[in-house]
Amino acid sequence: MTTWTVGQVADVFGVTVRTLHHYDEIGLLTPSARSAAGYRLYTDADLTRLQQVVVYRRLELPLEEIAGLLDGDEDAVTHLRRQRDAVMTRLDELSGIVAAIDRALEREMSNQPATPEEMKELFGDGFEDEYQQEAQERWGETDAWKQSAARTQRYTKADWEQVKAEMDAVNAAFVAAMSAGEPATSEAAMDAAERHRRHIADRFYDLDHDFHRGLADMYVADPRFTKTYEDVAPGLAQYVHDAIHANADRHASGS
Repeated sequence: MTTWTVGQVADVFGVTVRTLHHYDEIGLLTPSARSAAGYRLYTDADLTRLQQVVVYRRLELPLEEIAGLLDGDEDAVTHLRRQRDAVMTRLDELSGIVAAIDRALEREMSNQPATPEEMKELFGDGFEDEYQQEAQERWGETDAWKQSAARTQRYTKADWEQVKAEMDAVNAAFVAAMSAGEPATSEAAMDAAERHRRHIADRFYDLDHDFHRGLADMYVADPRFTKTYEDVAPGLAQYVHDAIHANADRHASGS
C-alpha cells in the first residue's frame, strides 16, 4: 500500500502541515496509517477525501458542513457533480463581477461620474430613485445637502466603491463591539461612532457632534434607516444611536 507523509501531502495539495494537523484533530481527515515512529501516513483513500475537502473549502463551505457532506451516504460521483454545479454557479457570479469591474474601468479611465445604474449595482436596495428625490425635497435647501451634492457629483464608480468599503468597515467596527458585549458607551463603540462621523464629514458634508446626534436620532425614528442597520445585525440601529450620543457626550465633556 502506497502512503504519503504529511509534508508530501501538503506539497501536492497546496495546504499547510498545520492545516492537515487541524483536519486530523477535528476528525475531518484522519490519516489511515502511522509509521513505525508514529508519524501520520496518508493512503489513496485519504487523498481522495482530502481532494473533496480542498474543493469544498475553495467553495467557502464551513468545515462542519464539509464533514457532514463527506460522512453521508453519497458516493464520489455525486460529490463531484455537486461540486461542479457549485463551481458553475460561482463562475456565473464571477463573470458578472468581472463585467462590472470592466465597466468601472472604462468609466474610470474616462473619469466619468457614476451613473444611477452603477450606484444601484453597488448599493442595491439602499439606493432608490424615490429615496433620492425625497431626500432632495426634504434637505435640498440645506448647506449640508449642497455641500454633499458638490462633492459627490464628480464621484466615479471607483470613488463610490471606496465610499462603500469605508461604510462597511465602520459598520463592521460597530458589529464587532456589539458582538463582544461592549456597551454603547465603551471606547470601542464610541471610536466606531467617531469613525462614522469622520467618514460622513470627509466624504459628504461638514458634520459636528451635535449634527451627528440628529442623524443618530433619525436612524431609530425612520424605519428605513433602522432597517438598513438591522439588516446588518439585529439591534444595531439602537446600538449605533447610543454610541453616537455617547461619543458626542465624550467630546462635549472634553471640549
